[in-house]
Amino acid sequence: MMKRNLVLLALVVMLAIAPLLIHPPGTVEFAGADGQAELVIGEIAPDYVPWFQPLWEPPSGEIESLLFALQAAIGAGLLGYYFGLRRGRREADPAADEAAPARAHGPRA
Repeated sequence: MMKRNLVLLALVVMLAIAPLLIHPPGTVEFAGADGQAELVIGEIAPDYVPWFQPLWEPPSGEIESLLFALQAAIGAGLLGYYFGLRRGRREADPAADEAAPARAHGPRA
């Protein structure tokens, strides 16, 4: 088990370092899909006027990235909680999973 965990840890470290080796820092400009879409729309229809304005724009790109990462972390936490809760309930009462579909449809006539 310990060897398997070390192999998985090594793979995670390699996946984290590989992009830095392929594209060294400072050689690639990262841009979001929104900015790229705006450029393409500008090329296709130069007279296009957006029909919606954001209610609030973050003061900087760093704040925007922070909010995006926070949103992703909250979503991952909720999903992890849900699946952990389901697994815990299933392990605590294996018969509940077998009876759940029958209860969901009500008693049979």
